[in-house]
Amino acid sequence: MIVQAFLSNIFNIFVVSKLNINKMRNTFIILFTCLFMATFAQNGKTGAEKFWENLKAHCGKSYEGVITVGGVEGDGFTGEKLTMQVLSCEENRIRIPFNVGENYSRTWIITKLPCGKLKLKHDHRNPDGTDDEVTMYGGTATHTGTSTMQIFPADQETLDLIDYAIGNLWWFTLDENHFTYNLRRVHTDRLFTVTFDLKNPIESQPKPWGWRE
Repeated sequence: MIVQAFLSNIFNIFVVSKLNINKMRNTFIILFTCLFMATFAQNGKTGAEKFWENLKAHCGKSYEGVITVGGVEGDGFTGEKLTMQVLSCEENRIRIPFNVGENYSRTWIITKLPCGKLKLKHDHRNPDGTDDEVTMYGGTATHTGTSTMQIFPADQETLDLIDYAIGNLWWFTLDENHFTYNLRRVHTDRLFTVTFDLKNPIESQPKPWGWRE
């Protein structure tokens, strides 16, 4: 808030032409805030940093999950074996295949951005490894979140790809016992949660279609 107030005052002092000053001000505020967050992260760990480290601690492990909210017969998930595997942990990217029965099309990609926030994308593949028609949707967290929760509202790429997902909100929760994947569609009754048991790792799962190291 202090940074934003300071930046707004700077704009009030200087006379700028009438070229959409509000849009310019908002853009600079966002950029400056990201810079401030990155500087803060060097001095103290943010919620995103702690969440990232806690998730990386599970790298190489697989877990089984169950639908705890929103399961409906015939939805493609109910009645299937649901597994996640923290399969790849790079410096700024974690990839987690989410297998549904023998459907190995899904991978959650979590990226750590320079400004300290996290981004979620859903990588969907066909059995031959090519991109699915609907893939790489998701969003970027609007803040650094906490060590136990990260929230991702649908971004512009998602809206352009599947406009009905304009109200999608995804989030992960993580503690010592459970990891959850959640989807809420605003202004609808759509709520879906899969809860994974972190206390009982299972055998490594098949790699997703089209997987590359």
